[in-house]
Amino acid sequence: MTTLSPSGFLRIGASDLEYRMIGPAPADAPTIVMLHEGLGSAALWGDFPDKLQAATGAGVLVYSRAGYGASTPVKLPRPLDYMQIEALQVLPKLLDRIGFRRGLSVGHSDGASIAAIYAGSHQDHRVQGIAMIAPHFIVEDISVKSIAEIKTAYETTNLREKLSRWHNDVDNAFYGWNGAWLDPKFRDWDISDYLAYIRVPVAIVQGADDQYGTMRQVEIARQECYCPVDVTMIAGAGHSPHREAPEVTLKAIADFATAALRDDGRQGQAH
Repeated sequence: MTTLSPSGFLRIGASDLEYRMIGPAPADAPTIVMLHEGLGSAALWGDFPDKLQAATGAGVLVYSRAGYGASTPVKLPRPLDYMQIEALQVLPKLLDRIGFRRGLSVGHSDGASIAAIYAGSHQDHRVQGIAMIAPHFIVEDISVKSIAEIKTAYETTNLREKLSRWHNDVDNAFYGWNGAWLDPKFRDWDISDYLAYIRVPVAIVQGADDQYGTMRQVEIARQECYCPVDVTMIAGAGHSPHREAPEVTLKAIADFATAALRDDGRQGQAH
C-alpha cells in the first residue's frame, strides 16, 4: 500500500501509471476508481472527477493506463485481449497498491468494459457497484465503422495534434487502441459472459446518439446481469455523455454511487 499524494505515479508491473487522487484517501472514505476510454487519460476526464467527488464525498482516483497520458508506453500491437489483461492483471494490483477498502468503479467505453470484466471475474467484496458510461460487451458494425473513420481523421486532419495534448506518446495511445479494434480477429471479442457473474448493482449511462455502439450493448447487460441494472438514456448525447451532457451524467452516477455505498453500509451494520 502506498501513501497517496494528490498526484504522481504508481509502479504497477513494468509500468509507471500517472494518477490523481481527489478528496479523502482510501483509508478514510469509500473510493471511486475511474477507468478511462480507449483514447482517454487521467487528464481527459476534465473536471468530472472533481464534481463527482464533491457530489458524493467519496475519494476519487483517476489514472492513465499504460500507453496513455504520461504513463509508460506499451509495446505495439496490443494483444486483442488487452482489456481482459487490464482487468485481470493490472487493476487488482492497482487497487491493492492504493489501499482500496471499499467503493465503486466508474468506467467509460473501454474503461467500462474493463470494469465489467473485473467485477465479473473477481468476487471482490470491496467493490459495491459499477457504473458504466457507453460500455462495450461485443463488437458491433457501427463500432468498427466509426473506428475506421477516426483512423482516417487521425492521419489526415489535426486530430493527432489535438490528442497529443492528452498523451505523451500519442501514436502509442492511438494505434494501440485503433489497431486492436480494427484487427479482423477482434470481431469475435465478446465479454458478455462476465456479466452473469457480477454480484453488485450496475448503472449504465448511454447516449442515444452514440456513434460507437447501439442499444444492443444495454440489452446484453439487461439479459446477462442478475443484479439490478439501472439505465440512464440521454437524448442528444453521443459516446461521451459526461462531456456532452455533464449535469445529467453526473447526477445519474452520483445518485447511484451514493445509494450503493449507503446500502452496503446498512448491510455491514446488520451482520
